[in-house]
Amino acid sequence: MPRILSLISRLQSTGGKYPLYRLALLCIWLLLPARAHATPEDTLAVNPAQPALYLEENYYSMLEDPTGRLHLADVQLPAWSRRFVAMRGSGHPPNIEHPRSTYWLRITVRQRPTDNAAWYLELYDSHIGNAMFFSPQRGSSTTYDSVATGANQSFATRPHPYKNFLFDLPPRPGETATYYLRLHSDTRTSFRAMLHSGAGLIPELSLQYWLLGIFYGILFIMVLYNLILFFFLSERTYLYYVLYVLSGALLFLTEDGLGFQYLWSDFPRLNHFIGALAPVLLLLTFATYAGGFLDTASRLPGLHRAGQWVVGISTGLLVLDAAVVHSGFSFWLYLLPYGLLYYAGLQAYRSGLRPARYLLLAQALVATSLTFLIMRKLGINFYSNVYTVYSLNAAFVVEVVILSYALGEKLKGLMDVALLTQHRLLKQLRKKHQAQDRLVVQMRENQTLKDQLNTELEGLVALRTTELRQQNETVAAQNRELLQANGLLALQSAAIEKLNGDLSRDLHAEKAARIESKEVDFGEFSQIYPDKDACLRYLADLKWGHGSYQCRKCGHEKSCEAREPYARRCTRCRYVESATTGTLLQKCKFSIVKALYAVFLLHAHKGNYSPAELARVLDLRPATSWTFAQKVLLALQRRHLAADYEDGEPWTHVLLDASTEVEIEESEPSETGS
Repeated sequence: MPRILSLISRLQSTGGKYPLYRLALLCIWLLLPARAHATPEDTLAVNPAQPALYLEENYYSMLEDPTGRLHLADVQLPAWSRRFVAMRGSGHPPNIEHPRSTYWLRITVRQRPTDNAAWYLELYDSHIGNAMFFSPQRGSSTTYDSVATGANQSFATRPHPYKNFLFDLPPRPGETATYYLRLHSDTRTSFRAMLHSGAGLIPELSLQYWLLGIFYGILFIMVLYNLILFFFLSERTYLYYVLYVLSGALLFLTEDGLGFQYLWSDFPRLNHFIGALAPVLLLLTFATYAGGFLDTASRLPGLHRAGQWVVGISTGLLVLDAAVVHSGFSFWLYLLPYGLLYYAGLQAYRSGLRPARYLLLAQALVATSLTFLIMRKLGINFYSNVYTVYSLNAAFVVEVVILSYALGEKLKGLMDVALLTQHRLLKQLRKKHQAQDRLVVQMRENQTLKDQLNTELEGLVALRTTELRQQNETVAAQNRELLQANGLLALQSAAIEKLNGDLSRDLHAEKAARIESKEVDFGEFSQIYPDKDACLRYLADLKWGHGSYQCRKCGHEKSCEAREPYARRCTRCRYVESATTGTLLQKCKFSIVKALYAVFLLHAHKGNYSPAELARVLDLRPATSWTFAQKVLLALQRRHLAADYEDGEPWTHVLLDASTEVEIEESEPSETGS
């Protein structure tokens, strides 16, 4: 058998050089066992009352030519003619299963004696690379006229300027004619055809072009509308939507043949390239749009990364299939990325993105219409009619309208959230201004008290100065009696020194009293506690000033000085306790003087002191001020609930509370507490 097939191939390759090659070829084929008992196709009886007739599978007979070298005279020979296989009972019309083979279709048509109308044969698939139609001449059954066209040739080769292939069937009243189609396509396709009468062709074609014009008009309106929204709102999702709709329009222009008819009619290779590129662009633009619309990068980061990998790999495989493999089943490669994007939309809807339901609805409509398209690609007769053929167009129009509405609803939701946030910020600002007003009033009152206290201090200093002046005069008067009153002078000098010390202590006590009465600013406060050493000494006096030391580790009550300033070391377990341990200043990472003053301010105002104002007064970051203020407020609450709490007690009681340890960090160069 292989040798016979090889011989057939050689004879066919000789072409017309040897007159006997056809006879030898016929003999060899007669010797081969028949693959099946061929049955003729049914004769299609046309009726002018039916202006359009869909060709069912029983009206076809098909012959596959793997070599692609058979001519019309060859297939008309009895040996080849018997090998035409009728498609009756197969459940699907003729379909290309081997893209490298050439297929011959035979159709028999009979007109009524009273039918003088011209008929036209329309092939729905405009992607067939080469299509040659053979029509018998009038009054002859052996002499044929041929028309050669196809997607691999210029659009001008078509007998009629129509988006699909349209061939003439001249009027043959009362005759039966057999027509042949020689078809070759680089990709898998199905040979679906329809017969039109001359009277019904023009209205139907006009209706198709009107509907397609409306379809592309809607797409143009949606593109223009969303492009304007993009320029006004600067929302990139609108641009992704526009690119997706443009990719879909490009895909439909290649599928329905309008692009080849009106835009690139002289460039068949460009038509083939765009037909292979458009589905890939549609996948990429939809993946970009869906990712931006669903916010998968922030909502579903893991699924977002997986989707990028799946879309990237699928795109590479699609390009490889279109450029090299030509399997014809590349549409299966779209199932995984589109399915993953649909799953991402479902997860986004479950996570609270309500506009995602519109994306799910639109994709469900497109998926339903794609089912009909895939069935046609596979040659399966699955509800094939004019509605299912153009269902993808209708589904895509509905999808772009739904997606545009969904995008608007999402943007409206974002604007509502922004307005709600602004409203909350305005309320916070009002509260802040009210607090600032109260603070201004309090500061004015403090300034009044400060002025009054300064006046009193000035009077006291003047009084003391007068007394000193009088004493100095007394000393000057008695200096003349120095030898006699030396002892008295020494006593007076001692009295003066004592009086000066009392004055200093009185001033220090007066400032401390002002601190207790909430009347000092940070400058005056830093005079009492000018540096870290003063603050540590003050904390050490609070903790251990009355011999109240007790080791936190072992409970021992004896201690000695440690290396750190004002720290104590247990004489039993050698545990070193710093002055800030067990106080609110423990682990404080900014200036201890500022921290001590912050505790004083919050205690003085009973916690009603704004963290923002505290940050401004102490020159701290707002986050640092807020965190430390929360720590002090918690300590104030705990102190207020303590059993030994007393109204008006000094603010130093709060310092020894360290139940909540919060680590405060400040980037500015400052002193650091332990």
